[in-house]
Amino acid sequence: MQKLGLIGGTGPESTVIYYRKICQRVYQDTGSLPPLNIESLSVYKVLQFSGNHEFNELVDYLACGVNNLEKSGVNFAALTGITPHVVFDQLQAKVDLPLVSMPAVLCEYAKERQHKRLALLGTAPTMSQHFVQDAFKGSGISIIVPQKDERSYIGEKIEKELEKGIVKEKTQQRLKQIVERMINDDKADGIILGCTELPLAFNGLQLPVETLDAMEIHIQELVKMIESDSKGKLNI
Repeated sequence: MQKLGLIGGTGPESTVIYYRKICQRVYQDTGSLPPLNIESLSVYKVLQFSGNHEFNELVDYLACGVNNLEKSGVNFAALTGITPHVVFDQLQAKVDLPLVSMPAVLCEYAKERQHKRLALLGTAPTMSQHFVQDAFKGSGISIIVPQKDERSYIGEKIEKELEKGIVKEKTQQRLKQIVERMINDDKADGIILGCTELPLAFNGLQLPVETLDAMEIHIQELVKMIESDSKGKLNI
């Protein structure tokens, strides 16, 4: 099996989910636990750098973590948060270790499902930047974001509640209202949960369109790559 390195802590709740699900699925498939290392960084530093557009500082911060993973002997690595993907290309150019892009994997999944118009929910930096849209260029799929006040609400709830593992029913219902408005007004045919903590809030919510859990789709790809003897799929 290939050894995976994870940049964790971005945020802590999603890191736990990555570790648990990857271990469970590799064990189910192979009878063995996966070779895996985690380098834990701070989600709050990532959000600060992203929010202030301090992208060089963000690249340096992430690169230090990736280089530590490389020293530990991993074959490839992934970020457990979608927000730091705002500098994914710059980060990959700075480090030697192959990285697996969450937006790129998500795009391939969405094309297979024949989506045409997807609503993107995530942290404030994720919804205000265009790195997810850039990953979908040439795919024939449009990426739309909530209105300004809705983006502020979603970003605040992610940072103050979900990053701490807090899930409130009131927050869930408001998120559902935002999504339903985007389905009706913006003609979204699917919802991207573009923050790895958002599935905590959407658990159990019934929606009329498919919910694309970016973290779950990413995990599925990482499991395939761990179990592969070939490194041919690392150029994602």
